Amino acid sequence: MKQEHPPIKFGKTGVLLINLGTPDSTSWLDIRKYLKEFLSDRRVIELNPIIWQIILNLFILTFRPSKTAKAYKEIWMKDKNMSPLLYYTKKQMEKTSNYLKNENLIIDFAMRYGNPSIKSKIKKLHSEGCENLVILPLYPQYAAATTATVCDEVYRTLMNMRWQPSLKIIPHYESNPLYIEALVKSINKKISEIDWKPDLILASYHGIPKKYFDKGDPYHCYCHKTTRLITEKLNSIEIKTTFQSRFGPQKWLQPYTDKTLEELPKEGKKNVLAICPGFSSDCVETLEEILIQGKESFMESGGENFDMVPCLNDSDDHILLLKNLIEKNI
Repeated sequence: MKQEHPPIKFGKTGVLLINLGTPDSTSWLDIRKYLKEFLSDRRVIELNPIIWQIILNLFILTFRPSKTAKAYKEIWMKDKNMSPLLYYTKKQMEKTSNYLKNENLIIDFAMRYGNPSIKSKIKKLHSEGCENLVILPLYPQYAAATTATVCDEVYRTLMNMRWQPSLKIIPHYESNPLYIEALVKSINKKISEIDWKPDLILASYHGIPKKYFDKGDPYHCYCHKTTRLITEKLNSIEIKTTFQSRFGPQKWLQPYTDKTLEELPKEGKKNVLAICPGFSSDCVETLEEILIQGKESFMESGGENFDMVPCLNDSDDHILLLKNLIEKNI
C-alpha cells in the first residue's frame, strides 16, 4: 500500500524583525531571568566563561535585578502591561505587514533575549510554509554584540532543523538614505515643538568595551558615519557623538554620554537636545537612562533646557525604511 505523504505548506517567504529583548514584567524574578540570558551571551561579555559565570551568579544576578527593575518600572506601559520596546516592535511588524500585503509573505517579530524567542518564531514561520527566511536585526549599526549574536541564534535554530529554509540576513543600514532622512525629520519635528533653540544635539549610541573595537569591531565607525550624515543634512546645528550604558570597570568607547552631560553646561552648552540613533524603539536605555537620568544630571550641572527626540518607533518614515529594506532583500 502506498504511504500517504503528510500535507506540507510551502512557497512562502518569512521576514523576522528582531530586537534586543525585554523582560516579561518588572518583577525581580522576570528581570533576573532576562539579565541571566542577556549577560550569559559570550558575544556580549567576552571574559573567561567559568570566571564570568561565578561573578554573574554570585554577585550581579543577586544585586542588579533590583536596580534594573526600578528603571523598568519608570518606563513600563502599565495600561498595556508591556515595555515600550515590545510595544513598538509589535507595531513595527504590524504596520510593515500592512504596507507589504502579499499572500506569500509573512512578517513577524522576535527578541534576541526573552520572549518571543527567535527559535519559536523561526519554527512558526517554517510550519506556515516559509521556504525562504529574511532576518532583519533592528540594529542600524552592526556590532558583534548585537547583530552577530542574532545571527548566532538563528544559525543555532537552523542547525536543529531537518528541512531548512533559505536564509538572508540584512546586516546593517547605518547610512541608508531613508534612515538618515527619517532621523533628520524627527529632529526637525522635535525642534519645531520646543520653544528653545538647542546649542548642541547629542547623538548618544549604546557603548561597547573599547577592547571589542581594538579587536576589529566596526561599530564605532558606523556610529560616527551616521552622525556625519545627519550633520550634513542639518547643516547649522553642532552634533556630538557619545556612548552610553557602559557596564563594569573596563574602558568603553568614549566620550561617555553621562560624563558629557555633566560637562556641557560648563562649556556654555546649556540647551541640549538628545537623540539615540542606534535604537530602533524607545526602551529603558533611551527613556530612563537619557530622558530621566541624563536630563536630571544635565540640569543639576547647570543646564537650562533638555529634551530628547523620540526613537523612530512606528513612525511612517521608519515603516517606509523597513519596507524598503525588506523589498530589497526578498
